[in-house]
Amino acid sequence: MEKQFAGLLSQHELKVTSARLLVLQIISAANSAVSQPKIETQVNGKVDRVTLYRILSAFEQKGILHKVIDLNGTANYALCSSKCTSHTHHDEHLHFNCTNCLKVYCMNDFSLPPVQLPNGFTAGSFNLSITGLCKECNG
Repeated sequence: MEKQFAGLLSQHELKVTSARLLVLQIISAANSAVSQPKIETQVNGKVDRVTLYRILSAFEQKGILHKVIDLNGTANYALCSSKCTSHTHHDEHLHFNCTNCLKVYCMNDFSLPPVQLPNGFTAGSFNLSITGLCKECNG
Protein backbone atom coordinates (compact mmCIF):
# COMPACT_ATOMS: atom_id res chain seq x y z
CA MET A 1 0.00 0.00 0.00
CA GLU A 2 2.86 2.37 0.82
CA LYS A 3 4.23 1.91 -2.70
CA GLN A 4 0.83 2.78 -4.16
CA PHE A 5 0.64 5.95 -2.04
CA ALA A 6 4.19 6.93 -3.01
CA GLY A 7 3.16 6.60 -6.65
CA LEU A 8 0.05 8.70 -6.02
CA LEU A 9 2.14 11.47 -4.44
CA SER A 10 4.65 11.39 -7.30
CA GLN A 11 1.84 11.44 -9.86
CA HIS A 12 0.56 14.65 -8.26
CA GLU A 13 4.06 16.15 -8.08
CA LEU A 14 4.33 15.98 -4.30
CA LYS A 15 7.40 14.88 -2.39
CA VAL A 16 7.02 11.49 -0.73
CA THR A 17 7.34 11.97 3.04
CA SER A 18 6.52 9.71 5.96
CA ALA A 19 3.95 12.25 7.22
CA ARG A 20 2.12 12.33 3.89
CA LEU A 21 2.16 8.54 3.63
CA LEU A 22 0.78 8.25 7.18
CA VAL A 23 -2.11 10.63 6.45
CA LEU A 24 -3.00 8.72 3.27
CA GLN A 25 -2.89 5.44 5.17
CA ILE A 26 -5.24 6.74 7.88
CA ILE A 27 -7.76 8.11 5.39
CA SER A 28 -7.72 5.08 3.10
CA ALA A 29 -8.20 2.67 6.03
CA ALA A 30 -11.43 4.36 7.16
CA ASN A 31 -14.87 3.25 6.01
CA SER A 32 -16.08 6.85 6.06
CA ALA A 33 -14.63 10.32 5.60
CA VAL A 34 -12.21 11.18 8.41
CA SER A 35 -12.36 14.41 10.40
CA GLN A 36 -9.30 16.54 10.88
CA PRO A 37 -9.46 16.12 14.69
CA LYS A 38 -9.59 12.33 14.29
CA ILE A 39 -6.59 12.41 11.94
CA GLU A 40 -4.73 14.55 14.51
CA THR A 41 -5.43 11.91 17.17
CA GLN A 42 -4.30 9.07 14.93
CA VAL A 43 -1.02 10.70 13.88
CA ASN A 44 -0.36 10.83 17.62
CA GLY A 45 2.52 13.31 17.74
CA LYS A 46 4.21 12.03 14.57
CA VAL A 47 2.84 15.01 12.64
CA ASP A 48 2.24 18.42 14.21
CA ARG A 49 -1.02 20.31 13.64
CA VAL A 50 0.44 22.88 11.21
CA THR A 51 2.08 20.19 9.07
CA LEU A 52 -1.15 18.18 9.06
CA TYR A 53 -3.09 21.25 7.92
CA ARG A 54 -0.58 21.83 5.12
CA ILE A 55 -0.73 18.17 4.04
CA LEU A 56 -4.53 18.16 3.92
CA SER A 57 -4.59 21.46 2.05
CA ALA A 58 -2.00 20.27 -0.50
CA PHE A 59 -3.85 16.98 -1.01
CA GLU A 60 -7.11 18.83 -1.60
CA GLN A 61 -5.48 21.28 -4.03
CA LYS A 62 -3.80 18.47 -5.97
CA GLY A 63 -6.99 16.39 -6.29
CA ILE A 64 -5.96 13.59 -3.92
CA LEU A 65 -8.60 14.31 -1.26
CA HIS A 66 -11.94 16.03 -1.18
CA LYS A 67 -13.33 17.82 1.84
CA VAL A 68 -16.84 17.25 3.19
CA ILE A 69 -18.26 19.37 5.99
CA ASP A 70 -20.21 17.38 8.59
CA LEU A 71 -23.27 18.39 10.62
CA ASN A 72 -21.07 20.18 13.18
CA GLY A 73 -19.15 22.17 10.57
CA THR A 74 -16.03 20.02 10.90
CA ALA A 75 -13.96 19.24 7.82
CA ASN A 76 -13.83 15.55 6.91
CA TYR A 77 -11.59 14.12 4.21
CA ALA A 78 -11.96 11.22 1.78
CA LEU A 79 -9.88 10.03 -1.14
CA CYS A 80 -10.79 11.51 -4.52
CA SER A 81 -11.55 9.47 -7.58
CA SER A 82 -8.69 8.80 -9.95
CA LYS A 83 -10.24 11.34 -12.37
CA CYS A 84 -9.50 14.29 -10.07
CA THR A 85 -6.65 16.66 -10.82
CA SER A 86 -5.29 19.86 -9.36
CA HIS A 87 -7.51 21.78 -11.77
CA THR A 88 -10.80 19.95 -11.36
CA HIS A 89 -12.41 17.63 -8.88
CA HIS A 90 -14.75 14.97 -10.21
CA ASP A 91 -16.21 13.84 -6.90
CA GLU A 92 -19.76 14.63 -7.83
CA HIS A 93 -21.40 12.12 -5.57
CA LEU A 94 -23.83 12.00 -2.72
CA HIS A 95 -22.63 12.38 0.87
CA PHE A 96 -24.51 10.86 3.81
CA ASN A 97 -24.24 12.48 7.25
CA CYS A 98 -25.34 10.19 10.10
CA THR A 99 -27.18 12.19 12.76
CA ASN A 100 -26.31 9.63 15.45
CA CYS A 101 -22.62 8.68 15.04
CA LEU A 102 -21.82 11.81 12.97
CA LYS A 103 -19.85 9.84 10.37
CA VAL A 104 -19.83 11.12 6.80
CA TYR A 105 -20.04 8.55 4.01
CA CYS A 106 -19.27 9.02 0.32
CA MET A 107 -22.04 7.30 -1.63
CA ASN A 108 -20.10 6.61 -4.82
CA ASP A 109 -22.47 3.95 -6.15
CA PHE A 110 -25.31 6.35 -6.89
CA SER A 111 -25.48 8.21 -10.19
CA LEU A 112 -26.46 11.83 -10.03
CA PRO A 113 -28.22 13.53 -12.92
CA PRO A 114 -26.26 16.23 -14.74
CA VAL A 115 -26.81 19.72 -13.37
CA GLN A 116 -27.97 22.27 -15.94
CA LEU A 117 -26.85 25.75 -14.92
CA PRO A 118 -28.12 28.98 -16.49
CA ASN A 119 -26.04 30.56 -19.25
CA GLY A 120 -22.98 32.33 -17.92
CA PHE A 121 -22.60 30.05 -14.86
CA THR A 122 -19.73 27.57 -14.56
CA ALA A 123 -19.70 24.95 -11.83
CA GLY A 124 -16.45 24.35 -9.99
CA SER A 125 -17.82 21.63 -7.75
CA PHE A 126 -20.97 20.82 -5.91
CA ASN A 127 -21.94 18.99 -2.75
CA LEU A 128 -25.12 17.04 -2.23
CA SER A 129 -25.76 15.52 1.18
CA ILE A 130 -28.44 13.58 2.97
CA THR A 131 -28.84 13.33 6.72
CA GLY A 132 -30.27 10.37 8.60
CA LEU A 133 -29.13 7.17 10.27
CA CYS A 134 -26.37 5.02 8.77
CA LYS A 135 -26.72 1.23 8.56
CA GLU A 136 -24.65 0.75 11.76
CA CYS A 137 -26.84 3.15 13.77
CA ASN A 138 -30.04 1.82 12.23
CA GLY A 139 -29.30 -1.47 13.95
